[in-house]
Amino acid sequence: MVVWKLPAECTPLLAVLASNLHARLAWRLNRLVLGLLFARGRRTVASWLRAAGVRRGWPAYYYFLGSLGRRTASVAAALLRWLLRDLARGDRLLFGIDDTPTPRYGPKVQGAGVHHNPTPGPTDQKFLYGHLWVALAWLVRHPRWGTIGLPLLALLYVRKKDLPKIPARYGWAFETKLELAARLIEWLAGWARFLGKVLWVVVDGGYAKAPFLKPAMAAGVTVVGRLRKDAGLRDLPRPVPAGKGRPPGRPPKYGKKRISLAKRGGHPCGWTTEEFVLYGKRMAKTFKTFLATWEPAGGVIRVVLVKEQTGWVAYFCTDPNATVAQVLEAVADRGAVEQDFHDLKEVEGLGQQQVRNIWANIGAFHLNLWVHALVEWWAWGKLKRVVCDRRASPWDDATRRPSHADKRKALQRQCLGEVFSGRGVPGPLAAKIQRVIRSVVQLVT
Repeated sequence: MVVWKLPAECTPLLAVLASNLHARLAWRLNRLVLGLLFARGRRTVASWLRAAGVRRGWPAYYYFLGSLGRRTASVAAALLRWLLRDLARGDRLLFGIDDTPTPRYGPKVQGAGVHHNPTPGPTDQKFLYGHLWVALAWLVRHPRWGTIGLPLLALLYVRKKDLPKIPARYGWAFETKLELAARLIEWLAGWARFLGKVLWVVVDGGYAKAPFLKPAMAAGVTVVGRLRKDAGLRDLPRPVPAGKGRPPGRPPKYGKKRISLAKRGGHPCGWTTEEFVLYGKRMAKTFKTFLATWEPAGGVIRVVLVKEQTGWVAYFCTDPNATVAQVLEAVADRGAVEQDFHDLKEVEGLGQQQVRNIWANIGAFHLNLWVHALVEWWAWGKLKRVVCDRRASPWDDATRRPSHADKRKALQRQCLGEVFSGRGVPGPLAAKIQRVIRSVVQLVT
């Protein structure tokens, strides 16, 4: 029987998350989180249950994942409120949206299909069979470790041709990735509006389109992203003069003159060089910035052209009053979303659960997201020497920031350390026994 437990500081957070589930099922959330944290080898749901010490009634946990998959929005909202209460600083909150695939195996996996593979690897595998998720993460800056992504909520993208594989009783409707991203923005604005803070969202260039940008701006969210070099930009509109005895007409939204980004980027004049703090260090960037009107954004945007080693790159911001520093910092912080996907797949074992039911897949996916956020929240205020122990790896760089794997192992050490520390045993343990216990904990984690 498993005797270890999560630290007492994690109990209130899990209780808040479980309060959004049915009371008869909510207690299973703690067991699954514990199993996910200590699972080893291939991270199937069976390995979660084995690590959590579940011996009887294990089919009920599979059904619980399906129930959890139907309640992800409310549980993610509770997690967002908890994280914002503890970690929100300043008057602006930055979020990131991106999509990622998870491979599946077998023809009876509901919602699975053939998708583009963003990391083909040495085999040059351009496509993979599995699920595609559009995910939302809060990008928050740690005072010592740089920008960290806290994943919150994801929506499953199912191709229209794969809809017949989903039972009709689920009522699943087709939505594009842009529409799913817009739904995430509406969910975010609905829950974060009460804070009175400015919401920014940074996205990849694939989301710089009207079906996403216009709902985001209608929700009061500022969007930052990459701009295509052939984007149909226009200059600022001129006001319509009033005629004799007539009031002025409705001011136009877009200018009449086209702006060529290729000509602006290729022209040698107008470039400015300044220093910015990007990726945790100060670096010089050469840029141009100007205002333009763009139809997908529905009006005026801020455009920033940046010179890189491979050429110039264009970025946009739907807030025309944004500074170049704010735009470039948001673009740099978007890398935390990619780091989240890497850590989730390589460290947490995201995508290895191989359940068939679509709601169980959604529940298992989000459980990985929330455990990732739980580990990062737990390690937020810890000292580096507590979170990151590299004494057994002298060849490693001791100055780099702790990775997600370091934080996860530190949480495991605390859980195991409380079990082996001799709590409840009268009198202190001998120093030799304490050293043996510490060695065992290090070996296990």
